[in-house]
Amino acid sequence: MRTILQYSRSGRVEIDFEKKVECPVCMGDFKDCKLERCPYLKDVRDLLLKVSKMKIVHGSSPPSVLVGSWGYPRVNLGPLLPPVIDDTSLMEKHELWLDIPLERILSMRLSLVYGRRPAKVNDARNPDRLLQTIQEIALSQQPVSIEMFLEKEPRINLSFSVRTSPTGPIAPLEKIQLTENPKTLNVVEKVVSDVDLKAGEAIVRLYLNGVPVYSITRLLSLGMIGTKYRRKIVPTEWSITAVDDFLGRKFRRYVKTYDWITEYHLYCFEAHYNRVVILMMPGPWSFEVIEIWRRFGSYKIYVDSELPGEVDKYPENVGGAYHALRLPILEKLYREKKQASILVIAEVSEGWIPLGVWRFREICRRALQYPPRKFNTLQEALDEIRKTTLTDLNYWRHLSRILEFHKFQESITEFM
Repeated sequence: MRTILQYSRSGRVEIDFEKKVECPVCMGDFKDCKLERCPYLKDVRDLLLKVSKMKIVHGSSPPSVLVGSWGYPRVNLGPLLPPVIDDTSLMEKHELWLDIPLERILSMRLSLVYGRRPAKVNDARNPDRLLQTIQEIALSQQPVSIEMFLEKEPRINLSFSVRTSPTGPIAPLEKIQLTENPKTLNVVEKVVSDVDLKAGEAIVRLYLNGVPVYSITRLLSLGMIGTKYRRKIVPTEWSITAVDDFLGRKFRRYVKTYDWITEYHLYCFEAHYNRVVILMMPGPWSFEVIEIWRRFGSYKIYVDSELPGEVDKYPENVGGAYHALRLPILEKLYREKKQASILVIAEVSEGWIPLGVWRFREICRRALQYPPRKFNTLQEALDEIRKTTLTDLNYWRHLSRILEFHKFQESITEFM
């Protein structure tokens, strides 16, 4: 059970036990979402209505596949296919999404028809012909033209998740035909064919060879990496977190051996109603995320952290966003051969439509590309954060374990 502090305009503190996702249009009741009145769907409305009458969809997959988590260890999986023959690679390149309008991202994702079929997670070790074809799509490094045959006309069932990007109409999948050969990177072919290579080692090898994180996630999700008898299908939302977490822990191992930074560094970037503020402090590696959801005049605050000497545990409050934010920071510290204590404030403002944790990863990465504002003391840095964030510092400062730790550490240093 997760406890979340909620602050209303009156200042009263309320307790919420579930992390909810709310659309500013339908107020979070997605089952009541009406295609004809949703302003976010205006650019794709005609296409969705057209697709809902198709049983054969021909188009270029970005490439993209989705594995659901409902019913695990028996799950639904299949390709995501827009009914267009074009360069659709943008639909999967999260690193480019910060520079295009939110409405366009939503339109792109909702134009993807999800043809799905049930499978057992262990089917990855002995896939049938249909699953093999889906795996071939996942191998491609660029859009691949396919023809998808559906058992019945797709139904429009729009849903949103805090972890994964949304999809469009859904229908049971009958069969798939590739109308062109997928183009696969040599390093991907080698890693996928190596049945003695552990999944973690495969993730690192692919990453160090420049394979995008979302492509690695796709391979892990369809059970295409790892040792022969341990390969299994993994729900997409789990594999996203697994890749971010594993790479983060790999970099963290090195970062903990580097010298501390000597000043306080502050980074900030905002896109698509999400703002990420990163404070790097002199000290041993520690990490904390304070995620603040601003909705209808109230604040919901979620906090997770890792302090020196603590055993790793899943961030129950922030969830996958924790690892998505941690990875770019560890990447930067690893490149610069530096160590620091990290505080991240991630604010989600009204106007944001849930499209997955990619936005935190990419906003954080973008913020770190700019020179930081530097300060000599923690108080100077906090004064600047007070000006930078939308949420009053007094609402969340007392929840920060890392600031308490840092204050204690400073006291010990002065005493010595």
